[in-house]
Amino acid sequence: MEQQNNFKAVLMLSDGTIFYGNPAGAIGTTSGEICFNTGMTGYQEIFTDPSYFGQIMVTATSHIGNYGVADEDVESDSIKIAGLVCKKFSQTYSRPVASGSLDQNFKDHNLVGICDVDTRAVVKHIRKQGAMNAIISSDGKSIEELKALLDKTPSMDGLELASKVSTDKMHNVAPKEEASFKVACIDYGVKTNIVRCLVERGCEVDVYPYDTAADSILGKGYDGIMLSNGPGDPSAMPNEVEQVKALVESGVPVFGICLGHQLLALSQGLSTEKMRYGHRGINHPVKNLVTGKCEVTSQNHGFVVSADSLKGHDSIELTHIHLNDNTVAGIRLKGKPVFSVQYHPEASPGPHDSRYVFDQFIENMKNNK
Repeated sequence: MEQQNNFKAVLMLSDGTIFYGNPAGAIGTTSGEICFNTGMTGYQEIFTDPSYFGQIMVTATSHIGNYGVADEDVESDSIKIAGLVCKKFSQTYSRPVASGSLDQNFKDHNLVGICDVDTRAVVKHIRKQGAMNAIISSDGKSIEELKALLDKTPSMDGLELASKVSTDKMHNVAPKEEASFKVACIDYGVKTNIVRCLVERGCEVDVYPYDTAADSILGKGYDGIMLSNGPGDPSAMPNEVEQVKALVESGVPVFGICLGHQLLALSQGLSTEKMRYGHRGINHPVKNLVTGKCEVTSQNHGFVVSADSLKGHDSIELTHIHLNDNTVAGIRLKGKPVFSVQYHPEASPGPHDSRYVFDQFIENMKNNK
């Protein structure tokens, strides 16, 4: 695209494609892997989702910031995306429970974004060319400077990021009433609503750092173990894979979501692979192969369990598939109270079609007592 004189920010992709726009949020420069989310709502939950750490987010919906920000909509302790690309970035907002504007929220967290960009063109380019790194700048850096900085941005392929977003020490979250179950949650980048969904079902949850050894968890009387979502390449976490293997072998019910699902698969001898541009949005169709029912799901992942690697693993059952491309969306271990899903059943944002999997986890814990 040719630069127009009134544009004051630039988006450059690693293949040399350049888009111009105007600053959104803080003034500065930021880089990361570019991806897109097709959800029409839930921008604050998306921006604070730890699974997006290190990624520049392109929002496919036209208006961002129009309903402000609210404390109840955060999924972690801070904004986790590396940068934002959007069409219209609203400076004003209209929502009674809002605590402020998205623009000020970005500035408070030093988050750099670019708006007034043809996001349809950006999304089409990513879909055609595949995932790649990108850089946003609104502080006057030259194209040559941006190219040099972009060349230094690490590839998401082979990158371990859970250590960047996990809790530093174990902490406890308990229901107001007496808990019926005690769950250990391994925090690879857990979303707040995952813990909330467990607590709402009568679980007291101890949230552990991502690198906690299985021996530090087993023997403490936990009824179940949650393997959380998180960012990065699961194949770059061999130590965590070994700990998950030990947790599975203990016989305690295990439930994995997203990155947790991928680590569980790796621990059982399956493999993962990077997707062309991933699944990110709140309207992804998934079929439950056990019940035959379909559900609309919230998804956010750039890696997936290889369907081919399931062949020859008779002890592992494919339970869910993504109906757009038939990728693996869920598995369970035969004869063990262990299962996982690739999508986000806590759905924040998104539909609640998949909340039943939390009830399935509860049922596994009941039957295992």
